[in-house]
This record gives sequence, C-alpha cells and structure tokens, in this order.
Amino acid sequence: MELWRAGLAWAAALLLAALGAQAAAAGDFDPYRILGVGRSSSQADIKKAYKRLAREWHPDKNKDPGAEDKFIQISKAYEILSNEEKRANFDRYGDAGESQGYSQHQQRQFHHFHEGFYFDESFFHFPFNSERRDTSDEKYLLHFSHYINEILPDSFKKPYLIKITSDWCFSCIHIEPVWKEVAQELEALGVGIGVVHAGYERRLAHHLGAHSTPSILGLISGRVTFFHSAVLRENLWHFVENLLPGNLVEKITDKNYIHFLSNWKRENKPHVLLFDHMPVVPLLYKLAAFAYRDYLSFGYVYVGLRGTEELSRQYNINVYTPTMMVFKEHMDRPADVVQARDMKKQLIDDFLSQNKFLMVARLTSQRLFQELCPVKKSHRQRKHCVVLLTGEEEKFTEPYEAFLTFAVANTKDTLKFVHTYNDRQPELADALLLDEEKYQGRSAVVILERRNNAGKVAYKTLEEPWKGSQEDNFILLDLLDQLRTDPGLLSSETVLADLNDELAPMFLIRWFYSTLDYISDCWDSLFHSNWREMMPLLSLLFSALFILFGTVIVQAFSDSSDTGDSPPSEKEETTAKTKNDNSFSKDSNSRIPKKGFVEVTELTDINYNSNLVRLRPGHMNVVLILSNSTKTMLLQKFALEVYTFTGSSSLHFSFLSLDKHLGWLEYLLEFAQDAAPIPNQYDKHFLERDYTGYVLALNGHKKYFCLFKPHRAGDEAGTLGSCEDFDSSLHTEARGKPSCSPGSRSIKNKLHKLSFWMERLLEGSLQRFYIPSWPALD
Repeated sequence: MELWRAGLAWAAALLLAALGAQAAAAGDFDPYRILGVGRSSSQADIKKAYKRLAREWHPDKNKDPGAEDKFIQISKAYEILSNEEKRANFDRYGDAGESQGYSQHQQRQFHHFHEGFYFDESFFHFPFNSERRDTSDEKYLLHFSHYINEILPDSFKKPYLIKITSDWCFSCIHIEPVWKEVAQELEALGVGIGVVHAGYERRLAHHLGAHSTPSILGLISGRVTFFHSAVLRENLWHFVENLLPGNLVEKITDKNYIHFLSNWKRENKPHVLLFDHMPVVPLLYKLAAFAYRDYLSFGYVYVGLRGTEELSRQYNINVYTPTMMVFKEHMDRPADVVQARDMKKQLIDDFLSQNKFLMVARLTSQRLFQELCPVKKSHRQRKHCVVLLTGEEEKFTEPYEAFLTFAVANTKDTLKFVHTYNDRQPELADALLLDEEKYQGRSAVVILERRNNAGKVAYKTLEEPWKGSQEDNFILLDLLDQLRTDPGLLSSETVLADLNDELAPMFLIRWFYSTLDYISDCWDSLFHSNWREMMPLLSLLFSALFILFGTVIVQAFSDSSDTGDSPPSEKEETTAKTKNDNSFSKDSNSRIPKKGFVEVTELTDINYNSNLVRLRPGHMNVVLILSNSTKTMLLQKFALEVYTFTGSSSLHFSFLSLDKHLGWLEYLLEFAQDAAPIPNQYDKHFLERDYTGYVLALNGHKKYFCLFKPHRAGDEAGTLGSCEDFDSSLHTEARGKPSCSPGSRSIKNKLHKLSFWMERLLEGSLQRFYIPSWPALD
C-alpha cells in the first residue's frame, strides 16, 4: 500500500513538473517584445513593425543561421497580436489560447490534488466559474486603457451598452440569455457592446461607478447612464433608444418639408429623408443620424400617414420599399438615392459617407476646412481647393450660382469646391486677397493647396473678379487643366490662421445644456444610486447646511448679546434712524452695520473719562460740535453721514454742546497749529467764530485728534483736508469777507462730505494734532 502511494505521488510530481515547464515555456514567449511594440500599440503600429522585421529576418535575404527561427517567432507574434481575441487572451492569461486545450484541461482535472486524490470540478457541474460559462462575452471584454483610448472617444459616434459581471454571480447567469440575444441584435444595428469583468478590471468598474454585479449601463458622448429596469429585450431596446438625443430626426410631412429642405444654406449641411411605412422612426435610422449629426440633417417620412401624399408623389416614392434621399443645394431633385427592402447598416453608412458635404460647402470652421481641403501627403497625391470668396448680399447670388454650376460640371476626386463669406472670415480674405480694393464688393476665386498643418498654403488668385460669365468659366477651367501638369502654377504662399467657428453655440447656451446634464445626473443619482455613490453629494449638501445654519445661529447669539448690553443710566442718548443711501461711500475695513440706527452719546463731565481719557487702545471717539439751536438738524445729518461706519467696533460717536463746554474746545484748537491761531484780545473775529458742525476724532490713548471743518458753499476742495484749511479761513474772515455763519449757509450743508473724511480717518491719512494731556471738561 505504501509503495502504491509512493508511485502515485511520484507520477503526480512528474505531471506537475511537466505542466510547470510548459507554462514557463509559454511565459518566455512575449509577442510584444519580439515585435518591439508596446501593449497599447494600435494595429497599424503592429503591422508596421511586423513588415519591417519580416523584411529584415526573411531567410531568403538574411543569411544568419538563426534567421529562420527568428522569422518564425516574428510570424507567430504577429499572428497573436493581429487577432484581437488572441491578443486579449495573452494580455489576461499570458497565453494566446492555442495551448489551452490540454494544459488547462489537465490543470482543471488535477486542480485539487491532496494526499494522492484529486477532484474534478466538472463532476459537480458548477456553472459559476468564468471558464465554464458561455464564451460569447470574450470578444466584448473591455480593459481600462482600451476603454479610455478607444471606447470613450468612440461614444461620440455611437452609444455603447456595457455589462458589468463577475465570477460566482447568480444574477449574472440569470440575465445571460437575454443579454446575449440583445447584444447580437443591437450590434448589428451599430450599437457598441462591452463587458467588464469586475474581478479582473476593478479599476474600470469603479471608474464607471458600478459597485455591484450584474450592472448594465449605457455610454454616449462620454456620459454614463445606468439601466434600472427588469432585464427584458423590450426594456433594453427602449433604454438604448432613450440614450440618443430626442431631436436627431424630424418628422416630415407635406406642410414642413419645404422648410426642412431649405435649411441647407443656414445649417451648411445636406438633408436626408427616409421614406418608410413604419409609424415610428427605426432605431437603425436614429443611430445613423447620431453618427453623422455633425455633417447631415435627418428627416423621416411615414408614407402611411395622411398628409404625405404630395411629398411621395413629387419624388416618385415607392411606398412599399424604404427609400433614402439626400438633398444638397437643390430642393427640387435629390443629389443621391438608395432604395432597398432591407436597409442594412453597411448600406446606410456607405450612402451617408459619400454625401457628407454640399457640392459647394461653406467653410464655417477649421475642422471643416481640414476635411474638405486636407494637407498634401506626397508629391503624387495632390488635392486642390477652389475657394469662392463672396458675400451674403443679394448681388452675390448670381456669381455664386454660376460657381455652383461650374463645380457640379467639374467634380473630381482631386478637386473640392468651397465658398466662404468675407465678412465672417475676414482673416482668410485678407490673407488670400492682396489687393483688397480691387475685389471690394465683388467675388473672387482662389485655387489653393494646403502644405502643412501649421497653416502654410500655396495658392493662386484669379486676376479678375469672379462674375460667373462664360469667359470666367474658360479661364478657371484652363487654370485647372494646367495645374494637373504644372504644380508650380500656385506661385504664391502664405500662412492662414484658424477659421472662426461660425455655427458654434453661444457660451450661455453651452452653459445651459451643461447645467441640464448635471441636474439630470444628480436626479438620477438621487433615486437610483447606492449609498457609496451618494456619499460625495450628501457630504457636500450637509456641509452647506451646517455652514448656513451655523452662521445664522452665531449671528443670532451675537445680535442678542449686543442688544442685551444696556448703556449706563447716567448717559443721555440720542438715536437717529436712517435709510440706505446709495451715495454713501463704504470703507473696505468697516463691517456691515448691525443696527438700523446710530447711537450718539453726549460727552459730559460724568462719562468724560470712560469715553475719552481711558478709551481702549485702537478706539476713537468721533465728537460732533453743536449748540442747542442746531442740535436736532445736525444730529440727523451726522447720523446719515456716519451710519455706514457704525459696523466698526473701534468707533464711538458723541456730541458736545458749545453752550456748556466752549472753553474746552478753544483750548483743544490751540494745538491745531496750522488750523487755528491762538486767540488774543485783539482778535474779535475769533471770539465771534461759529464752531457748530465741527467734528473731532479723539484718540484718548495716544492723545491726538483730527479735525473736520464744515463745508463752505462753493468750495469743493477744502473739506477733506480740513486740518489744513482752518487757519486760511480765519485770515480770510479777518480781511472783511463774509464769515461762515449759519446765516450764510444752511445748517444741513455743514456736514457735507463728512463720510469722505471718515474714510480718510480709517485709512490713517488725516493730519494728527497731539496734546500733552486731555484737559478737564468742566
């Protein structure tokens, strides 16, 4: 018994060693390394590398002893990488799949080897392992780089239906038959099909937002939409149809077909009509309209509907056979027609690709210019553009019609006839028409050839303006004939700037559509996404609500604390309610006022120390000088002027009565050396001076003040710098001129421009007058 077990173990060891050697041999063969290309290389790069190496190592040309083996390796590497299925197998498993028949079978047979026994998975018939399931999904498998580089850009031409699956997924097996049937049907119509294995491509699954399996999603124009209905054939078809924009195909009847076909000039596109007996637009036609929406406009005619008889009769339509017509510059006759009982995708693509442009298309963008007038790639392959530079006015209609007739009669693969409007593309006209006065108000024809992508062109302009006469036709035809044998005929060269995009939507329209897409995504996520997808949105929402309500609560407590502070009982307060005035100047350092009134306290001997002498550092008391007769009017004007500065906690507002404290004010003004002279017994004008309307900004801690002098009528420049004009005004009055008394100007204008003075006070640009100590108020 022991001998039998030893023999069995020895045989199993030999088999495992053989399998390991085979796997190692398979792992040494790297087709990417042999061909010298990267894993993200395109088929064109792989083919180019293969041709180069095949020429180098062909045994007939290379006499190296190992050339034949090298050539075989090159051929085998190209055979794997040129086949997408084999390439995908190699990228995933390190093997192209050719040797999987025996080796993988043996690996599965002896997968569970333990103590001389093995278990065959096939005995239990487990269908959950990906190796046991239907292999129809393998050709649709997506990888992250493949999705980013190919699928995502291609989604702007056709929609994609993508399934997210994984191993050991019961629901994935349940939807497999329906998915397989729908995938085959939609792929035949032009819908892209993709499968993402969440176990192997976890990064791609998270990038798509799929956090559970199975998941089905649609991709169109780079936008992902999840499928949330039951997995039925009708629901999947309806889902794909809803991915497409709703305005791709217009329903056409006898009433609107003229308007539809006449839009070719405004849209600069050919118009396509499909006549069919189906009441709804076929999905195949919608997909074609989406793929060619940048080049063509599409309409659908239901021939069984009343109101289309005239249209069918005019174009001689067979109502029993689907017919597709393309109209270009002429509405009365189609430029091309295709008719078939069973419209296939390939037939429609060939028909539309051959009719993407008008006979004489208008250059409306740089992209269109590059497609119609491509860059010359070789000396033999020459393509020339015949450009008509014209205008939109009625007088240019006849030259354009003549140019169109000439283009239809001389259509060739090497020639493209286009036109442009000079007022819409002025840079192009300025570069090609050297003598602007010669062609002003008239059409011109230019033959050009693009030399490189940087804008360099060679061209020749017809010497005479284009009128469309018979002589002009002969001259242009003769130049085109000479151009076939003499490329040097295009003797002029210039560099063209990029063309303006005439049909691009406005910024507001683009912003509006982007906003709609964002709102739609948020709405879809709100009702269908799981909590993991909703966390960023919920976090942003709750953060905004927390900041909003937190600010309101803090502001409420701040206001309640401000109103709760009652002033001392000994203060005499005067409040002046104000309205918002647009003429107020707001200082950038001041805060928004918290109250609807200005609190002005009278400066008395009781609160003198607290409001001035012991004022906290950085605080100032703005004091208004008034008398009993001017108290009411000056306080109202004062409140209006300083209201916007009440939000600053470092400013306090008071008033001083001249009837009680004139001596204190005169003592203070003595230190304003340039503003007020020291009074003497001979200066009677000083003793008679009216100080009502003066404003003093007192800094109690640093012992200085700034002075505001009332505004004088007719003087616009002497108020803001009032600290400098005090003395000059006194000398003027001493010479006998009228004094600034209440009788000579209204009391209301005394505080004119006080708000500007307050701004300069907060800026610190006013002159300061320092005193040794504050005098007693009594």
